[in-house]
Amino acid sequence: MLPGAPYLARGDDGELRLEGHSLRALAQRHGSPLYVYSRAAMRAALGAYQRALQGRRHLLCYAMKANSNLAVLQTFAQAGCGFDIVSGGELERVLAAGGDPARVVFSGVGKTRAEIRQALATGVRCFNIESRAELDRLNDEALALGRRAPVSLRVNPDVDAGTHPYISTGLKGNKFGIAHGDALAAYRHAASLPGLEVVGIDCHIGSQITQIEPYLDAAERVLDIVAEVEAAGIALAHIDFGGGLGITYADETPPPADRLIGALLERVDARGYGARELLFEPGRSLVGNAGVLLTEVQYLKPGAAGDASAKNFCIVDAAMNDLVRPAMYDAWMAIEPCALRDGPSAHWDIVGPVCESGDWLGRDRPLCVQPGDVLAVLSAGAYGMAMASNYNTRPRAAEILLDGERAHLVRERETVRELFAGERLIPD
Repeated sequence: MLPGAPYLARGDDGELRLEGHSLRALAQRHGSPLYVYSRAAMRAALGAYQRALQGRRHLLCYAMKANSNLAVLQTFAQAGCGFDIVSGGELERVLAAGGDPARVVFSGVGKTRAEIRQALATGVRCFNIESRAELDRLNDEALALGRRAPVSLRVNPDVDAGTHPYISTGLKGNKFGIAHGDALAAYRHAASLPGLEVVGIDCHIGSQITQIEPYLDAAERVLDIVAEVEAAGIALAHIDFGGGLGITYADETPPPADRLIGALLERVDARGYGARELLFEPGRSLVGNAGVLLTEVQYLKPGAAGDASAKNFCIVDAAMNDLVRPAMYDAWMAIEPCALRDGPSAHWDIVGPVCESGDWLGRDRPLCVQPGDVLAVLSAGAYGMAMASNYNTRPRAAEILLDGERAHLVRERETVRELFAGERLIPD
């Protein structure tokens, strides 16, 4: 079964389809590289969380760093989601997509004064605070505007999420959050500042997590802090358990969202906090398997004849600037031909045209391909286009959102002229 099934499937004719649309035909119509997303797959992934939380006071805040296309944000806003943001730019995107700022939590370790003022003026629901220094800065800015800023302290529980070190955020060696042992003192400090209103507690331990146990360990440590803080006379209206649930790229078997939520709710109920409002910040698990990256084969470059160690290179028009996960995280992502060919397979390294040896999308993949064929990199809906760049003066890809029978162009392909429109030559 392909990651992204049942919305992604190969038909009897060998054509790879997403929401019933031929991916090869989409690439031929719109060009490549091309990101294509399934709105139905996003809604289905969200539905698992919503069903698990039915009857509970809760807010699901989509972690928009995973994929911040306006049409994707619109999809989740219309479904009742709030948003987890990490920059002033992301706040602007939420507003442009019709999101409600009163359902936005502002995370991130390095909020600038300008971003804080912007968020206060806009009226975000809560600031997730990651240091005492940030508490003091936020207090100053709130007082200057004659406001009280709602705050939730992000606590670092020192729990190993068992994921890649670059996307692990809950260990004491990570830059994120306030150390578990310092949390009570930080809450007391926050409660003493006149420009702040303490409203909750937040925790996030990493991304692409495939086991329930790290979540439960973190939840127990967070609930311990809730008990300590409230014993000190500081009420916490909500508990935010963050996000980070993984998806299937190859053979991972992450727990379904409803099973994870169910296990967390059992712990919350057992500790006597079942009536609290609960927040979650899913990102990758909502969009990751809803998207693919399409790329056309440009050249085949077989290894030297007679050299068993030589590599075969399949050179495509997508590159590390379009999808950086393989180069950055050594990430494995499935790569499938959009139409099957008859003939023997060979093992190919799928590489792009960028001038870096780290420019690869997949290694040692058995494929029967020819120049002009369209390949699909699967599970590319999260941290694909959101992390794209213009390295080598390469325009970023176009994006398509499928919605039933309709295929919407939700981001036009950039032009080279647009890339340097803001640059200026100096006078002779």
